[in-house]
Amino acid sequence: MKIINEKGKLFGLINLVDLFVLIAVIAVVAGVGYKLFAPKVAEAVSPQVTMTTVLRVRGATPFLVEELQREGNDQVGKKLVSGNEYVDAEIKSLTVEDYVQQIPTADGRIANALDPSKKDVVIIVESQVRKDTPAPKIGTQEVRAGRTFIIKTNNFETTANIDSVEFSE
Repeated sequence: MKIINEKGKLFGLINLVDLFVLIAVIAVVAGVGYKLFAPKVAEAVSPQVTMTTVLRVRGATPFLVEELQREGNDQVGKKLVSGNEYVDAEIKSLTVEDYVQQIPTADGRIANALDPSKKDVVIIVESQVRKDTPAPKIGTQEVRAGRTFIIKTNNFETTANIDSVEFSE
C-alpha cells in the first residue's frame, strides 16, 4: 500500500491539500478557544484577591497639587488606565501631605525641613489580582514596593513611587 496514491490521497483517505486546510482550521479554532477560555480557567484555578497599593508622588509641584484639588476634578473613584484601556484598578483615596526634605545646616548636620511649596500626594489604589501570582500587575506594570509606577486616569497622569503593597485574604 502506498502512502500517497495516484489521486494524491494520503493512505487513500484524504487529499494532502485538504489535510493541510483541516489542520489550519483546527489550529485557528484552538487558538481562539485558548484566548477566550484560558483567563477563565486561570481564574477558576487561582481566585482573585484585592491588592491595595500605596503610591506617593514625592515633592509634587504646586500646579499639580492645585489641579488634583480643583473642584470637579476629584480622582477618587476613578479607574486607572493602561495604554488606552481601563484596568481593574480604582483610586480609593488621595491625600496631600507636607513634603519633608533633608538639608544640611551651617554646623554640618542634616536636618529635616518642610518645603514651603512642594507637597507629597499619597494615592491608595485597589485592584484585583490572582491570589498566587508571583508578579502582581496593574495593567502592564509590575507592582512592588520601591518601584516607580505611572499612575494614569482619563484626565491625569504622573509618576509615583510605590510605598507599600498589601493583599487581602
